[in-house]
Amino acid sequence: MKKLLILAVCSMLVTTAWTQPKKKQSGNPILEGWYADPEAVIFGKEYWIYPTFSARYEKQVFFDAFSSQDLVNWTKHERILDTASVKWAKRAVWAPAVVEKNGKYYIFFGANDIQNDQEYGGIGVAVADRPQGPFKDLLGRPLIDKFHNGAQPIDQFVFKDKDGAWYIFYGGWRHCNVARLNDTFTGLIPFADGTTFKEITPEGYVEGPFMFIHNGKYYFMWSEGGWTGPDYSVAYAIADSPFGPFKRISKILQQDPAIATGAGHHSILNVPGTNDWYIVYHRRPLSETHADHRATCIDRMYFDEQGLIRPVKITTEGVAPQKIK
Repeated sequence: MKKLLILAVCSMLVTTAWTQPKKKQSGNPILEGWYADPEAVIFGKEYWIYPTFSARYEKQVFFDAFSSQDLVNWTKHERILDTASVKWAKRAVWAPAVVEKNGKYYIFFGANDIQNDQEYGGIGVAVADRPQGPFKDLLGRPLIDKFHNGAQPIDQFVFKDKDGAWYIFYGGWRHCNVARLNDTFTGLIPFADGTTFKEITPEGYVEGPFMFIHNGKYYFMWSEGGWTGPDYSVAYAIADSPFGPFKRISKILQQDPAIATGAGHHSILNVPGTNDWYIVYHRRPLSETHADHRATCIDRMYFDEQGLIRPVKITTEGVAPQKIK
C-alpha cells in the first residue's frame, strides 16, 4: 500500500510538471538574478543572451548564458566561461560579444578593468564548439591590451559587414574605436592608410557600442550617462558606412521613473524573415539603489516611415512569444 501511494504521488508530480503551462508573456526582467550588458544573438532557431554577471569586480570572474526558442521562456547555462580558463583575466569580466564563424563560437570579453597601459588586461577572445560552451581562451593573452585614441579596451561588439569583413567596435572613457579582425580572430588587420584603430566617437558617447544594418544603412548605437545613475541611456546615429561619420540623432532608450531607472547597455534582435525588432537591455528596478542591482529586460523597437528609431517604451509586460521560422 505504501509503495502504491508513493507511485501515485510521483505520477501526480510528473503529470503536474508536464502539463504546467509556459509563460504567455516574457515579463520584465526576463532573467532571474542581477545581469547587465546583455548581448542578444540568434543561432539557428534559438535566441541567446550573454550578459555580464552584475556584482563587485572581484566577483565578476565568469559568464552565464541563457537560451530560448520563443523570447519568453529562458534556460540558464552556467559558467560557460570563467577565469580558470583565461589565466590572464583576474576580475571585472564584462560585456561579452558572441559570434559564430565556420561552425565555431567566439566570445569576446573585457577583463581586469585596466586604467592605463602599464596594467595587464583588456579585450580577450575565447572559442567553443557550441553556443553554451565551454569556452576556452583562444590566444592566452588579450587581443587588445592598450589604450588607443583614449579608448579604454572594454565593451566590445563584433560586427560582420555585407562584404564578409569582420570588425570590432569597442571603447570606454568616452572614446570609441573600430578595428578590423583577421580571418581567425587572432589579430587585427591594418586599414589601407596603415592605421589599425580608427576613432569614430560620436557626440555623447560613453560606452557600449552596437551596430546593425537596416534598409542598407548602418545604425550605430551607444550608451550615454553614468552606469550607476538614473541618466544611463541609449542614443544612435545612421551612416552609409560602418566607419561613419556618425552624427547623433537622439536618445531612444532611457529611464521611466514609474517603471525603472538606468536603462542602457543594450543589443538588438531582428527576427529572421520579419520586420520585428527587439531591444535587450539592462535597467535598475525602482526598489533598488545598489549600483550592481541591474536586471536584463526586453521590449519592442519600432522604426518610423523615414527609418528613424522611435523612442522605446520600457514595460513591465515585456514581449509575447516569437518563434524563429
